[in-house]
Amino acid sequence: MNRKVFLRTALALFAGSKVFAERTALPAVEKGKRVGIIGLDTSHSIAFTRLLNNAAAGDTYDGYKVVAAYPFGSRELALSQKRIPLYTEEIKTLGVQVTTGIQELLRLVDVVLLETNDGRLHKEQALEVFRAGKPVFIDKPIAASLKDTLAIFAAAEKYNIPLFSSSALRYLQPVQEIQTGRYGKITGADVFSPAFLEPTHPDLFWYGIHGVEMLYALMGMGCISVQRHFTTDSDFVTATWKDGRIGTFRGLRAGKTDFGGTCYCEKNIVSLGTFTGYEALLQQVTAFFNSGKSPVAKEETLELIAFLEAAEKSKQTGGKPVRLGTMMTRAKTAYKK
Repeated sequence: MNRKVFLRTALALFAGSKVFAERTALPAVEKGKRVGIIGLDTSHSIAFTRLLNNAAAGDTYDGYKVVAAYPFGSRELALSQKRIPLYTEEIKTLGVQVTTGIQELLRLVDVVLLETNDGRLHKEQALEVFRAGKPVFIDKPIAASLKDTLAIFAAAEKYNIPLFSSSALRYLQPVQEIQTGRYGKITGADVFSPAFLEPTHPDLFWYGIHGVEMLYALMGMGCISVQRHFTTDSDFVTATWKDGRIGTFRGLRAGKTDFGGTCYCEKNIVSLGTFTGYEALLQQVTAFFNSGKSPVAKEETLELIAFLEAAEKSKQTGGKPVRLGTMMTRAKTAYKK
């Protein structure tokens, strides 16, 4: 399907009263709990809606329900062109009104899940949400560059809007257990995840970010440098923390791919298991909407994105170590221009 045909098809899916009349009606949703989704080009949009709008969920998500969605989303990525028409139809069956623009959506909702797959669009779309005064969760990646990430946080502070961004992999049950201190001090970690590539994004921003989120959830802030070995089928990143600890990330692109790893602690060596679903992340998101306080500090998200950019720079320089501080200084300089 070429771009013109795709756009005509996608627009037809949500234009006119007939489309709206066909959607499944939701029970009345309490004001303050009405969720809007921006971007129907990721499976997360459907998965999150199925969980939140499930009548059997009880008070698991404190009454938050998805009531409206805006499909776009990227108008460029091939994956988006395939998904948007399909997910637009599917989300209507879950009781969600599909809107023709972000401003229309913002008039219908209290909080926002920014799900657009294309991280290059997040700054522009988030700014509309901030100006409307709506708290927002921005799905991975928060942006496609450290420069844009700095701009997003600066805009959130300017408009005094709560902002939270994370991968669901941060909330694997074993990761959460390790964070309680049950196994003592963390001395290191090796994690792995799929690391599929998308030409429009720096490599690890697209999918490898999931594994890096796990690494940061375990190791915390304080990474000073990374060194990346890249091949067609895999990545291997060695990261050094300022206290001497070492963490590694293996990105998988061939054969069996999955999420997992090993965490080395004072009292035990703990397997991280594998991905089990989005429930834990959504509980964090709805708690964030209630409190207005992100469970992940701004500084940690910025360092994580600096990690990804440093890994990209290491690849470009033939696998040389790159300091995160260097990437942060460059991004701040570029942002101020």
